[in-house]
Amino acid sequence: MIEIERPTAICVAPNGGRLTKADHPSLPLGPADLARTAKECLDAGACLIHVHVRDQDGQHVLDATAYRDVIDAIGRAVGNEMIVQVTSEALGRYAPQEQIAVIKDTRPEAVSLALREFVPTEAHETEFASFLSWLQAEQIFPQIILYDADETLRLDEYHSRGLIPWNQLPVLFVLGRYTVGQRSSPADLMPFLDGSKPRFAHWSVCAFGAREAACVTTAALLGGHVRVGFENNRQLADGAIAKSNGELVAGVSKSLLGLGLHSASAADLRHAWQEL
Repeated sequence: MIEIERPTAICVAPNGGRLTKADHPSLPLGPADLARTAKECLDAGACLIHVHVRDQDGQHVLDATAYRDVIDAIGRAVGNEMIVQVTSEALGRYAPQEQIAVIKDTRPEAVSLALREFVPTEAHETEFASFLSWLQAEQIFPQIILYDADETLRLDEYHSRGLIPWNQLPVLFVLGRYTVGQRSSPADLMPFLDGSKPRFAHWSVCAFGAREAACVTTAALLGGHVRVGFENNRQLADGAIAKSNGELVAGVSKSLLGLGLHSASAADLRHAWQEL
């Protein structure tokens, strides 16, 4: 009998902060669109949705009211069967203090934090540590976004210095950078998993381009979790344009099942995070 490994969490990142309907006509932007996407992706195997919101001009914005509207809409669509993770991404518009203020006002269940944005200099370390302590006290799950392998060393150093109040933090490895024509490869994961780099109990991967599915499936086979969706990629594994975010999720979920893995539920993911 094949022994089933711990479940793999599939996150969908359905919209990002840069894309428009010109990039894909089914890009979900408002609360109703995001709620429908959440339900579709839940049915396809996702347990976590990473959301961006826009202002009236369609520009990326960090706004507590907009976040609460999306969280409420998704909750009505899927109940507690999907975790809503809001982004704190600055996109060049926000300083760390503003990012922190919006998250404190929103009080989401989960939030992503780019290390390089929150700690651009040593002078920001104390404020970052204080914010993490607040998140822990409020039982808000953070995920630290790491854009290159050297950032794993920085995060590990902060932990050794007592700046991080958890034994472990969930992290997201970004394979490649946000550049025009970016195409990620499974080999891009190797620097993050090099023996000289720290190990993380709960790590996920996102990737760009048509090899997104290959990248995240490789991560899952090596013990990681996965993030897919229009934010980083609109192509299926065969190069065709996906009709929806749900189609991307379904393709990866089917691949994982065929390899003896299975998708985590929101309850599974909450339990895993609480154990860190």
